[in-house]
Amino acid sequence: MGRKEDNIKRAEALLHKKEFIRNIGTAAHIDHGKTTLSDSLIAGAGMISEELAGTQLFMDYDEQEQARGITINAAIASMVHDHEGKQYLINLIDTPGHVDFGGDVTRAMRAIDGVIILDDAVEGVMPQTETVIRQALKERVKPVLFINKVDRLVNELKISPEAMEQRFVKIITDVNTRILKQLPDDLRDAWALKVASGNVAFGSAFHKWAISVPYMNKTGITFRDVYRHCQEGTMKELSKRAPLHEVVLDMVIRHLPNPLQAQKVRIPAIWKGDLDSPVGKAMFNVSENGPVAFMVTKILVDPQAGETAAGRLFSGKIRRGQELWVSGMPKPNRAQIVAMIVGPDRIPVEEIDAGNVVAVVGLKDAIAGSTVSDDKEMQPFERIVHYSDPVVTMAIEAKSTQDLPKLVDVLRSIAKADPSIQVEINQETGEHLISGMGELHLEITMYRIQNDYKVPVITSPPIVVYREGVKGKGGPFEGKSPNKHNRFYFEVEPLEPGVVQAIRAGEVASSVRIKDSKALAKKLEELGMPRDEAKDVVWIEDTNMLIDATKGIQYLHETMELIKQSFIEEAMRKGPLAAEKCMAVKVRLVDAKLHEDSIHRGPAQVIPATYRAIYGAMCQATRALMEPLQKVYVNVPQDVMGSAIGEVQSRRGVIEDITQEGDHTIIQAKAPVAEMFGFATAIRSATQGRAFWSTENVGFQPVPPDLQMDVVRKIRERKGLQPEPYDEAYYAA
Repeated sequence: MGRKEDNIKRAEALLHKKEFIRNIGTAAHIDHGKTTLSDSLIAGAGMISEELAGTQLFMDYDEQEQARGITINAAIASMVHDHEGKQYLINLIDTPGHVDFGGDVTRAMRAIDGVIILDDAVEGVMPQTETVIRQALKERVKPVLFINKVDRLVNELKISPEAMEQRFVKIITDVNTRILKQLPDDLRDAWALKVASGNVAFGSAFHKWAISVPYMNKTGITFRDVYRHCQEGTMKELSKRAPLHEVVLDMVIRHLPNPLQAQKVRIPAIWKGDLDSPVGKAMFNVSENGPVAFMVTKILVDPQAGETAAGRLFSGKIRRGQELWVSGMPKPNRAQIVAMIVGPDRIPVEEIDAGNVVAVVGLKDAIAGSTVSDDKEMQPFERIVHYSDPVVTMAIEAKSTQDLPKLVDVLRSIAKADPSIQVEINQETGEHLISGMGELHLEITMYRIQNDYKVPVITSPPIVVYREGVKGKGGPFEGKSPNKHNRFYFEVEPLEPGVVQAIRAGEVASSVRIKDSKALAKKLEELGMPRDEAKDVVWIEDTNMLIDATKGIQYLHETMELIKQSFIEEAMRKGPLAAEKCMAVKVRLVDAKLHEDSIHRGPAQVIPATYRAIYGAMCQATRALMEPLQKVYVNVPQDVMGSAIGEVQSRRGVIEDITQEGDHTIIQAKAPVAEMFGFATAIRSATQGRAFWSTENVGFQPVPPDLQMDVVRKIRERKGLQPEPYDEAYYAA
């Protein structure tokens, strides 16, 4: 029996020993070494050969990942580590760092209890590092820090041992500040990074060595020794004296919680049900005898084996053949295979206990983010909130009509596996729209459709996703029903920025029925909304709000469902300027005159009257087209700084900050996504390939007034609409 098989046997034996389980992940900015670290840890645990670790990229088993040298999917592996004479099962999830795959990171955070945040010793804390810290702490996932690529400080920047220590202090302080900012008071002291306690390690994932203060005390290795090994290039020797997997996994076992400790902190944050109910108690105590509470965080789609739902089992046990309910679905599904996951392999087992990361085949109704239980009535987990919306769209159609049904199926399973991709299927025209986080996100998705699923497709060039909003206040505007028997009066204005932010962060739920209107009113009032409006909210759709500001109107209660439907499906889904979705719009119904006979106020009367009145009020409030923005970070040598700045500014980029670090310059700017297509090629040629750069989506801003009409015209023509948008006179007619 090989070492790998032996490890799998040991892992199976630990599946039910909760205090010896650690569910952890890696998270960092792109290219800071997450996959290399994961590989080296798996090699140290004997799952792959030591020589190949860091170059084999075991966790990047998708051929696109291998070809591009980046992680696209959050990959999962289980391994066993011996610590102080005891064996521990470590379930590790390696997450992507590229901003286009941020949704995968957010979902992975739900499955784990602790995270190793990596930071490049040369680059320091980067924008994506900040985002992953925020994502982890929102899910109450405890962090430890690994400062990677320490050898680069010595060999590339040639800094002294003293300067090296100062640099470490700066990075640790930076990360600590970001951690403490997101934490409630009761966790601050326990979760802060302290070098002396050992929740910070330094090293090189590629060269497989690491060091921490407890390990230095145990072995007598000093910072001077580390510096000398890096300088002399004897890092192989250092990796024998201070093996990476030993130092890092010891830190994980000492400082990251087991499921029994973690779920007491995490469950109140990620599940808003009654903690005294049977399922609440079972999750709080990680009881394998309670109801099943399984959160699907990833759908692994294998064209041969079908769909596998992977995620975290918080309570109960899942057995092969068991019937389970996917929340919101009418019929139960049957678990056909239950398995542990090791990179590309699934190891089937008869049953798995609470506290583990699990893979289940047979949950055909599940999508990434579903709650699964054997109790049909279990309240689902909190929705997983993504920090950025899809900003780039592509039209896609099958090359031949006989592939059309297959393409529809493939698009459905892609949207299941990656909820940060939005798919709009148009059965009539055969053209489908697919929206993602960026050019690369869509490129990879197209590659999968053509190569993994073998569906030849034709695609349009990527187009930017715009949004519509209003600049001021409009209305009351009258909307008449086609039979002229009903009239609605609407006012429109921008929604308070504090409320918009809270909806985006998931603090205020949207697109779901309002359960507790008093609690919602209190929350909205705190965020700056007038009290009389806060208590009359009817519905929140995306970041738009419908408010009933009327008093004592007969028959309105019966008509409200239709008004709501028109608001959600018509007015906010297709705005009056360019038929794009609306954002941050507050819509108030201020008066209505309704026919006493319900036959005269059916859907065909109420729906058009409602959306035309909202559109008219939006015209009066001055419509604004909003375009998505990206933060751009460019790191370049000083002699090509001018070309890099020129390249950013030529794309309507606004330079926000320029800092010097040695002979390198870091440029921070904001630029519209619409202007960023082809930036990769342009920045390479402008700087002779010497620039490192990254982008991050940062919301929307109004299109400059002098460009707005031109952009609107192009969007309308593309959608087959009349080039000029209608004005309020049209909606009043």
